[in-house]
Amino acid sequence: MSATQGGAPLLHNVNVVSSELLPTPDQIKLELPLTAAAARTVAAARQAVQAILDRRDARIFVVVGPCSIHDVDAAREYAGRLRELAARVERTMVVIMRVYFEKPRTTVGWKGLINDPDMDDSFHIEKGIRTARELLLDLAEQGIPAGTEALDPIMPQYLHELVTWTAIGARTTESQTHREMASGLSTPVGFKNGTDGTLTVAINALQSVREPHHFLGITQQGQSAVFRTAGNRYGHLVLRGGGGRPNYDSVSVALAERELARCGLPVNVVIDCSHGNSNKDPALQPLVAANAVNQILEGNQSIVGLMLESNLEWGNQAVTGDRSTLKFGVSVTDACIDWVTTEQLLLDVNARLASCPRIVAQGRKALG
Repeated sequence: MSATQGGAPLLHNVNVVSSELLPTPDQIKLELPLTAAAARTVAAARQAVQAILDRRDARIFVVVGPCSIHDVDAAREYAGRLRELAARVERTMVVIMRVYFEKPRTTVGWKGLINDPDMDDSFHIEKGIRTARELLLDLAEQGIPAGTEALDPIMPQYLHELVTWTAIGARTTESQTHREMASGLSTPVGFKNGTDGTLTVAINALQSVREPHHFLGITQQGQSAVFRTAGNRYGHLVLRGGGGRPNYDSVSVALAERELARCGLPVNVVIDCSHGNSNKDPALQPLVAANAVNQILEGNQSIVGLMLESNLEWGNQAVTGDRSTLKFGVSVTDACIDWVTTEQLLLDVNARLASCPRIVAQGRKALG
């Protein structure tokens, strides 16, 4: 039977149980304002990534960190270690911490720290937004750039001036909403190939994101508005494998290069060492990274970055609804490599890239 209101059929919000007002972006930013130190970190890191994509900087950028953030204490400990490591490898790479707060689900499951910060299906989103912004502020003030996935189109208004690099995931690359949103983001944006491993949706997205768009969104004051964008010229392709096949090998990269060039797009490729490229086996991530570095050393010019899923400890664990049972520093989503492996991997990449002709040439130029 149809629901009724005052004897008439109920036609609006038929399946909605309740709604709650969120603080506006302005209100959240008054509570947790952008500091000068944080702004300097984000601006410098964005400029560095843009320079890499423009070929003005011969280094690569590496987005490395937990598959998802569920424990801010563990995230801060990871960040402290990463800050020290980033300084050791800065000659060859720009290190960005992977700080993912939203998780797309194929069916159902924990949707990330913003949606369910207490991990108990209580969905205190207002708490999740504050927690996420506070962590991003803390990282930026320490000089640690952050990369995240843009999933909810409203969330950039709350957080994005604290983000250096943005991913559009394999499940949302085909979404018109996310392409429009990305055209207005202030960060470089990596579009992943589809979950089936094909490039078509990502190539279409890269063509779309460079163009101006008009779409609905919310302002800093929480009002609905029409946004008009200029387009984002720093969109680039992320190869993450899919359809049961990896696509980080030299043949797959060459095919991606050819397709990007055919479509008149910048030939910039980031290799995601996890997901389909590692068959979700963290032990394979170092091998994928080594292969990508081999290609660079052999003269490849298109590979500009790597992505790694890494945490304090190896593997992953199930979300149980009782946070007290969770192991510290272990992923609750995809399995990750541990810190020891991460440190050795990046030091090895740094040592090998130090002899790369394009990086050596840049170093000589810097010395005059």
